[in-house]
Amino acid sequence: MSQRRLLREGHESHFRILPRFIQILHGRRHSRNNQRQICSDEIMHQDIIPLYAADIQDQLKKQFAYLSGGRGGDGCPVITFPDYPAFSEIPEKEFQNVLTYLTSIPSLRDAGIGFILVIDRRQDKWTSVKASILRIAASFPGNLQLVLVLRPTGFFHRALSDIAFKFNKDEFKMKVPIIMLGSVSELQGYIDKTQLTEDLGGTLDYCHNRWLSRRTAIEGFAQKVKQTAQILQSFGTELAETELPNDVQSTSSLLATHTEKKDKMKEDIRLAVKQGGDIRESITKPVTENPEYKLNQDQLDNQTTVERLLAQLHETETAFDEFWIKHQQKLEQCLRLRNFEQNFREVKAALDIVSERLSTFTDVGNSCSHVEHILKDLANFEEKSCETVAKARMLASEGDAFIQSNHYAVDSIIPKCSELHHLCDAFTTEIERRRNLLNKSLELHGLLEKSLKWCDEGIYLLASQPVDKCQSQDGAESALQEIEKFLDTGAGNKIKELNKIYREYAHILNEDLKEHVQKVFQKQESMEEMFQKRQVSLKKLAAKQTRPVQPVAPRPEAFVKSPCTSPGLQREYVSNSESSALRRVNCRRGKSEMTELHQSRGGSTMDDEENLAVLRQHVMNELIETERAYVEELLCVLEGYAAEMDNPLMAHLISPELQNKKDILFGNMEEIYHFHNRIFLRELENYVEFPELVGRCFLDQMEDFQIYEKYCQNKPRSESLWRQFSDSVFFQECQRKLDHKLSLDSYLLKPVQRITKYQLLLKEMLKYSKNCEGAEDLQEALTSILGILKAVNDSMHQIAITGYDGNLNELGKLLMQGSFNVWTDHKKGHSKVKDLARFKPMQRHLFLHEKAVLFCKKREENGEGYEKAPSYSYKHSLNMAAVGITENVKGDAKKFEIWYNAREEVYIIQAPTPEVKATWVNEIRKVLTSQLQACREASQHRTLEQTQSLPLPASSCTSPSRNHIRNTKKMEERKADLASLEGYGTAVAPKYPEKGKGWAKTSHSLDASEENDGWSSAEDPLNSSDAEEEGGGGGGEMKLTPGKYTVVTDYEKGVSEEFTVKSGELVQLIREGEDGLWYVKNLSTGKEGWIPANNLLMLIGNSKSAQSLSSSESGTASSTLSTSSSCSDSCNASSTSFSDIKG
Repeated sequence: MSQRRLLREGHESHFRILPRFIQILHGRRHSRNNQRQICSDEIMHQDIIPLYAADIQDQLKKQFAYLSGGRGGDGCPVITFPDYPAFSEIPEKEFQNVLTYLTSIPSLRDAGIGFILVIDRRQDKWTSVKASILRIAASFPGNLQLVLVLRPTGFFHRALSDIAFKFNKDEFKMKVPIIMLGSVSELQGYIDKTQLTEDLGGTLDYCHNRWLSRRTAIEGFAQKVKQTAQILQSFGTELAETELPNDVQSTSSLLATHTEKKDKMKEDIRLAVKQGGDIRESITKPVTENPEYKLNQDQLDNQTTVERLLAQLHETETAFDEFWIKHQQKLEQCLRLRNFEQNFREVKAALDIVSERLSTFTDVGNSCSHVEHILKDLANFEEKSCETVAKARMLASEGDAFIQSNHYAVDSIIPKCSELHHLCDAFTTEIERRRNLLNKSLELHGLLEKSLKWCDEGIYLLASQPVDKCQSQDGAESALQEIEKFLDTGAGNKIKELNKIYREYAHILNEDLKEHVQKVFQKQESMEEMFQKRQVSLKKLAAKQTRPVQPVAPRPEAFVKSPCTSPGLQREYVSNSESSALRRVNCRRGKSEMTELHQSRGGSTMDDEENLAVLRQHVMNELIETERAYVEELLCVLEGYAAEMDNPLMAHLISPELQNKKDILFGNMEEIYHFHNRIFLRELENYVEFPELVGRCFLDQMEDFQIYEKYCQNKPRSESLWRQFSDSVFFQECQRKLDHKLSLDSYLLKPVQRITKYQLLLKEMLKYSKNCEGAEDLQEALTSILGILKAVNDSMHQIAITGYDGNLNELGKLLMQGSFNVWTDHKKGHSKVKDLARFKPMQRHLFLHEKAVLFCKKREENGEGYEKAPSYSYKHSLNMAAVGITENVKGDAKKFEIWYNAREEVYIIQAPTPEVKATWVNEIRKVLTSQLQACREASQHRTLEQTQSLPLPASSCTSPSRNHIRNTKKMEERKADLASLEGYGTAVAPKYPEKGKGWAKTSHSLDASEENDGWSSAEDPLNSSDAEEEGGGGGGEMKLTPGKYTVVTDYEKGVSEEFTVKSGELVQLIREGEDGLWYVKNLSTGKEGWIPANNLLMLIGNSKSAQSLSSSESGTASSTLSTSSSCSDSCNASSTSFSDIKG
């Protein structure tokens, strides 16, 4: 196919498609004549089926003729017929196709000048030359300007060709000269050397395979351009003839389909453009690589052809894009219109419903509360309808925007927008009118109720005036003043003009309301008439002279109300001191109420104590109100969420992974609810009149508060489960039914928030109750609540311990936990290891239990919420039965030592602050002291059994007074702290696991290298009277100290006749009173009473106190405390050794 034909067909397809796009863009407004003209043009431009290089590729590959691109002097194309031995065997059809194709490639102008044929027959015979020339002359389809023949080079054939050519010249029948050439040098005289290929002695760069490949690519690109134009034309016609759908789904589907086809068209165009660009690049590649290289004419023609095709492709794409933009815009407008119409139908139906609902608000109410209820319903209805009205207004605004953007369906949109605006405005106006009517009704009912209340107060005033009082002149005048004062209040309360009411409220007065107004006005007039008659009577009495009456003051007891005892005071009190204390409390309250009564009569203001009482009552009210709200919230969660998880009707909303997970999600919330609802809330309500005593309520229920520890320990699992299923349809449905604004996780946090709220309320109550009777209980309750919070916090850390093989619960109660720097020193360790350990601290988190201290390594925090908590990797533990401490470490006030097995292992602990260190040292002291005390008590009981062979009575009984028990415990703790040793060791103790793994063997003494002045077991037996005398300071009389003692003889002569003790019973000395009396508690019977000191010395004899220590034991200034012990279960060994180890 010739380049001119390629360009012509490209132009023809381009100009055939462009009018079609123009016709579509202008709405198909071309006339039928134009359409006929376009069709006739297409017919006129139709041509004979052209030849393409791809069609005759095998024939062209034979290369018996080729178009090298060379030109003659006047620009004539040069066709070369190289030496081809089988030239005569080429089929005529193939020969004709190749010549036709070659002559069609040059432009019309060049082809019109004529072709120069170069026939190379230097290796052939004259007979073949003659046959070749004759065949070419017969079949050449184009104009010829010159034929140059390179004759055979053999002498015979050259001479023969010269002679034969002269005599047979007319046989060739060519109108152009045929020049026989003997060499390529002669050929170069006719054609420039640069226009000849190398096989003809020229310099023209020509590769037949490259030429054939490029011709195939150019023609393929031309075909691609033509096909693309035809496809675009067909697609454009399809788009133009598409009818717009009438529903949203079809319109959306059509737009998606057309967009997908358009994208495919654009992708084909992009590929075609890339194809043309690659061809153009391959043509110009030699110039790019060598700027001095010059393209031959055929190459330039190829470049021009490709560029023209690319330009035509770009113009076609631009025309299609313009058409598509308008088509897409129309489809999008259609889609928006269909959405608008669908939304209009839905919104209008919703507006009709709310308008119908609004029309039902016709009642104006029959009282203030009724009107307020209607107003509330109206407000709720307006709030719910607000969304519908907002949607309608938004839809109307959307329609207005369509109108402003010149939508093609403006005539359909305008009426709908107008209707929406009208419906919204009508609804807003009507609801405002209804609200105004109800407000007017509320105002009228307020006037009526004020008038009725005023009438009732007036009637009560008249009824409350005693007749005997009014008989005197002063009484009558006083009653008159009361009446006049009351009547003065009528200006703002009574109805003045009935007709004015009728006029002002005419638009809301129905028959019932009008009748009600009349009745109120009549009652008001009747009451005023009664007042007028009473005034007349009183004025007459006031004018009379009566004898004065001597007033008699009432007995003071009449004004003193007997204060009701609080729930905390309703228990049985056996102690005389507590009974007298109770009487003093009641007396103080009676005097306080008498004082308040006198102050109220005198009209004085409240003093500071009264202000504090008001503040206490305020805190109490807040405590009870928030407690009730808390109980209601827990019940709401349990019924609205937890119970619904077991509801078969809701089972389909619960995902399988969430089933049977109720206990994880809610923990022991039900147990917490029952405690607060059945016990704690009721107990709190009993203290409503005695807020300063509410501390007792907390102390009585303190053990029950331990249930919060279990809830908080489960909270991380609960929160993790909630995060997995927070979007569950089940939870959303439950929240909707409960009308909760907050989701379930906010309510699952309520128990954690509540337990922390108590300490804040107790602090407030304590601040206003410092001088009250219950201040001590409040302080103890606050301390206990803070202890529970600490225990909860510690337990949250404890459950994060990983890697511990045993059961943590067997280690006893968790007392302390915290992070420290730790240095270690082991006697049996390698010297280098010991040196390294002294200088390089370890970060360890310590957990102090009653029976062991655990060393853990804190891991990084990860996760979210409660899961964002540290974990602790267990490293090792120390048995508290073999632990000692050194309080002060030289050089650092924040360090202390914990040593193990007589300093075989030493751990230097560095606390964050000196305060933290002091807290830990004190707590460890308490643990070691309690262990020593337990061993001593066990040893003492064992000795008594052996010496007296008496059964040991029960050591505990319910006390009639919780206050005394708590006071006694506090006193014992203070005494124990004062009397505790700074350092000591025992050989009698219960067996505990050593380092958390096994059971300890006997260890009877401390390390001798610690500079201790040891006490042997023989020198200081626990039950020795000599030791007791030495403790008294040199053999003097035994001094009584608070503690527990064993009675050695019966006693039945106490101050209280009910108090008796018998030999062998265990008693506790609580405190020393006046006149040499001691307050003693019988631990076997639980009774308490006063015993003279002389009798007490006889009763207990030389019995050693099970709690206090002698002066010889208390030592002087040592800072090391240890308990290194082991014993059998029966405590067979009873010896004790003491050491004073200097820090």
